[in-house]
Amino acid sequence: MLLAIDVGNTNIKLGLYDGAERVVVWRLSTQGHKLMDEYAVLVRNLFELRGYDMAVVEGCAIACVVPPLTDVFVELARQYLKVEPVVVGPGVKTGLRLTIDTPRELGADRVAHAVAAYQRYGAPVIVIEFGTATVFDVIARGGDYIGGVIAPNIVISAEALGKAAAKLYQVEVVRPQRVIGKNTVQYMQSGIVFGYAGLVEGLVHRIWDELGERATVVATGGLSRLIMDALAADDKVIDHVADHLVLEGLRLIYELNQG
Repeated sequence: MLLAIDVGNTNIKLGLYDGAERVVVWRLSTQGHKLMDEYAVLVRNLFELRGYDMAVVEGCAIACVVPPLTDVFVELARQYLKVEPVVVGPGVKTGLRLTIDTPRELGADRVAHAVAAYQRYGAPVIVIEFGTATVFDVIARGGDYIGGVIAPNIVISAEALGKAAAKLYQVEVVRPQRVIGKNTVQYMQSGIVFGYAGLVEGLVHRIWDELGERATVVATGGLSRLIMDALAADDKVIDHVADHLVLEGLRLIYELNQG
């Protein structure tokens, strides 16, 4: 089996694959101060809770955007899983050409979800990941990764609004029934959710204009369905919502780098 590990700024996701089938996904909170042995205990316990032994792992692929944790999980793979992991980064085959100014600065998670989207939906394709930041990644025809966009996360934006204004406060980030609110909570929810949907719509249309054609748009991340539901009824710019796209990309990258 293959263990795919996506180390993000907020969460760590682990996906166990039997061939192309994802059999289980686990989530941990990202804690940069934890040691390799501490994470190994957590991973072992997760395996045991689902009735697996860590010895079933025959391969490992890692995407990490928290530099101090890269070595932690590489050593975990070597010492506890007894495998040499494929770590997404320079020198690793992805099937994409990175035609950007600073390819070494591109997050490993963005590379992985771009690979998965390209393989699943073809090109041109835009991936929107609603994570700690909201990122747009653009893959042109032929598999060229040509660039993207980074925008603030919707939840972070909502928290900042509540903290910065003396008479405003934290509200639940949910879609209100109407754009025109009737009270402060509704005012804020409308601006946050529908305003963010407008950001997504505007950026996608601008990307389409620069590409000169309509690209397939794939959303991933926990808030994907919230934003998709808030899009204008006559302008649904998101075509697909795909869960665990980074893990799927890690599986594909691992397979590409065997042999």
